[in-house]
Amino acid sequence: MIRLLRSVSVRLALGYAAIFILSSFLLVGALWWRTAAYLDREVDAVIVADAQAVGDRLHDFGLIGALQTVRDRAAAESDEHAIYLLADPGLHALAGNLSAWPVQIGGGPGWYEIGLARNGRLHATRIIYAALPGGYRLLVGRDVQDRVAIRRTILGGLAWAVGIAILLAIAGGMLIRRGVLRQVEAINRTTAAIVRGDLARRLPTHDSTDEFDQLSQTINGMLAQIQVLIEGVRNASNTVAHDLRTPLTELRNRLEELLRRRPPIEEAWSEVQGSVGDLDRVIGVFNALLRLADIDSGARLSGFREVRLDSVAAEVAELYGPVAEAKGSDLAYAAPADAVTVQGDPDLLAQAISNLVDNAVKFSPAGGKVVLDVRQTADGAAEVRVTDRGPGIADAEKTEVVRRFYRGDAGKGKSGVGLGLSVVAAVAKLHGGRLEFADGDPGLIATLILPAPSASGALPKPA
Repeated sequence: MIRLLRSVSVRLALGYAAIFILSSFLLVGALWWRTAAYLDREVDAVIVADAQAVGDRLHDFGLIGALQTVRDRAAAESDEHAIYLLADPGLHALAGNLSAWPVQIGGGPGWYEIGLARNGRLHATRIIYAALPGGYRLLVGRDVQDRVAIRRTILGGLAWAVGIAILLAIAGGMLIRRGVLRQVEAINRTTAAIVRGDLARRLPTHDSTDEFDQLSQTINGMLAQIQVLIEGVRNASNTVAHDLRTPLTELRNRLEELLRRRPPIEEAWSEVQGSVGDLDRVIGVFNALLRLADIDSGARLSGFREVRLDSVAAEVAELYGPVAEAKGSDLAYAAPADAVTVQGDPDLLAQAISNLVDNAVKFSPAGGKVVLDVRQTADGAAEVRVTDRGPGIADAEKTEVVRRFYRGDAGKGKSGVGLGLSVVAAVAKLHGGRLEFADGDPGLIATLILPAPSASGALPKPA
């Protein structure tokens, strides 16, 4: 029994039963109170009228008239519930259907509700005690035992209803508990399998509007996202280990060669410089990962403000102009006619545009042209487009290049660790936008799309 009470479904069913019982008590209690009050008023009105009639007869015709009235009313068969007693100042019975003055009646006039023995049974009786002229005493009342019987019937029915409600609540709780436990057990089995390493396990669904089915679908979506994140972390960890192993191995070999050969000072300084370059590559990987973690956490949302996107793009173009020129390429910036503003973090937006331009310059052939332009669409969104004349990206790789540490065929032999476009995609997601790729025929068109600033100044929701 204690184990059943620990079940949420059983406690819920018993709680509903308690609410039903309490509401039944309140409803029946209010109904009985209104009914009893109505009956009391009717009975009291009849009693007062009878007492007034006896008093009037005593005043008009004296004791003989009052006695006759009491005898006639007590003998009447039409009202078997009527109680009458006319007594002298010494409380000796003079007329009526009571043989003696009831001991329950106090010394002062007023209303009394007592029990009188009638037909061998004790009946509830409501009586008014009135003092008449000449010291005479009058009792007029009505047998209200029927009201007591009605009350007992109502209470008995309510007791049965309470018992049935409790039984139904327990039975309903057991049925609910069995249904809930079946769903909970399915969740327990699935989560236990996931804990053991089977990340592909999912809860069974039936494509219905049932609340548990909707919960299962939500949990399955969460599990799918967790699986993606875990696999992403696993792949990223493997890639980080692979990418860091090369520069660290080269660094170790350089230092080991220095210790073994002990070359002249100029050659030693050259090797030290190469070692510093290897360390810079390692630090660059960690800096990029920290930047991605900072972006993914959403902490940079607090730094959002209105940003002139065209001004940020102009600064990036000015910064990378000499880089493109040194490679024999041409970087052109097409300034928009009007200012283009967005809500965002200027540093992150500058980083994203820089990464797109850096990729375009890196993969453009000598003599090629890179075009950076900013525009505002008809719906108010902002677009940053970078076009190059390089080898482009195959359609099969367009969804893969934003994956961390991904290096496509075109990136083989190029500097970098494969995090540039991952940063751009993360910045776009943080700003509620997206990164798209299209063929330039030849080359690639990379477009960073950012939503229009809200009229209320609210920050854009991350995609």
